[in-house]
Amino acid sequence: MIFNSLSFLLFLPLVVILYWLLPRTARVWMLTLMSLVFYGFWKPEYTLLLIFAAVLDYFVALEIARRDDPRKRRNFLIFSLVLNLGILFYFKYLVFFSGNLQDVLNAFGNHSLVFPHLEILLPIGISFYTFETISYTVDVYRRHIEPERNFMRYLCFLVYFPHLIAGPILRAADILPQLAKRNPFRKEYLSEGFKRIVYGLFLKVVLADNIAPMVDHGFAMEHTAISAIDVWTLAFLFGFQIYFDFCAYSHIAIGCAKLMGITFFENFNFPYLAVSPKAFWKRWHISLSNWIKDYLYLPLTGKKVVYDQQQAISEINNSSTLKGYTALFATWAIMGFWHGANWTFIIWGLYHAILVTIHRLIIPVTAGISKRVRNIAGWCISLPFLMLGWIPFRAGSMTALTGYAGKIIQPHGYTWLGLRENVYLVTFLVLLTIIIVYLLNTYVKPLIENSVFGQLLNTLVMTAAIALVIIFLRPISQFIYFQF
Repeated sequence: MIFNSLSFLLFLPLVVILYWLLPRTARVWMLTLMSLVFYGFWKPEYTLLLIFAAVLDYFVALEIARRDDPRKRRNFLIFSLVLNLGILFYFKYLVFFSGNLQDVLNAFGNHSLVFPHLEILLPIGISFYTFETISYTVDVYRRHIEPERNFMRYLCFLVYFPHLIAGPILRAADILPQLAKRNPFRKEYLSEGFKRIVYGLFLKVVLADNIAPMVDHGFAMEHTAISAIDVWTLAFLFGFQIYFDFCAYSHIAIGCAKLMGITFFENFNFPYLAVSPKAFWKRWHISLSNWIKDYLYLPLTGKKVVYDQQQAISEINNSSTLKGYTALFATWAIMGFWHGANWTFIIWGLYHAILVTIHRLIIPVTAGISKRVRNIAGWCISLPFLMLGWIPFRAGSMTALTGYAGKIIQPHGYTWLGLRENVYLVTFLVLLTIIIVYLLNTYVKPLIENSVFGQLLNTLVMTAAIALVIIFLRPISQFIYFQF
């Protein structure tokens, strides 16, 4: 079931009404059942994977918690990690590795061993719920949280439909207490949730879905038919598309949860206004960035991970040692591979590792420059290179990627244009709009939001957004992050 489908528009009100009518003890059961229906609407048999993951880590966490022997605790954790990552590997990466191994064997002249052609359907959202259940067992292992004794509550946390398919990636410590508490009805839940859903639908059907044809047309062209300026333009345009598309999903997810009085943390914070690569990843897909930092990067650095009640896992200073940089590049390679079983995604990850490394090296040199100048210069320099990173993400193949890279480094590629004229204008206007919206949201909104004028303006904006959503709503178009 997809957020921008008619079936979901019927499903969501039913769930919300049942949630507030049912007693507290029955809410978890209803949410769990309806979430499984939501997921099974796509492919019912894959709900068994969800239930298996929940059963596995529910009991593993209980065993880890009641053991004092460090070796036995570690063995249970390893058992959980092997099974969860093994399932993820089978569905997401087996085809990639078997294909590449076949290519290596053929290159060395071994044509006798032929792997069978595999067609494995990737379960929607498997990467997201695998990360969530892993973080739960790891947190119990680290003694950061106590294991959940109520199985249905834990299952509900894992399968809760707003975040199930494409995040945000939730922490058990944040959501389980909300599912357990007595939550009285407040009309503000409905108004706030509805606003976020409308905002998300606007970003999806009005912006992302209308930018998509221009992006698809540009990337469908032969790289010989486009210029270096076109490559940069397509990088920006796809960056806007994936931002609006994924940010839309996050807003709708947050809004759906808010309708039931459940709070998700924000997943985006104007990432394209970041003044450095590091700042970008504190603003883009925040739940994934934090997960990667807490459960992959920090352990790889060899530093002890300390729990902080205020921010879940405490921040540490960036390590400039060889081990620190090794951890950085390994983390980004894995992060790229998590996004897709293709060499282009690994290159995308390593590209961002290089950007972060360069930024680390530059920081001491710019220490004497004023913060304002440093931020302006940082944004002007960072944004083009961050956008350029979307080229390997979107390219689809190494052949296409090398073609685009070749255009970038050719001086004569900057002397002509190959795309339609309106593409350049749209790209500029979208960037300008993002800047204006950020300025209004940061500096103007706090001054007027409680005034009569501010409330009237908010009503007009919401009315216009609803009207545009209705006008541009079209046959179902999936969200980009469904493939991950």
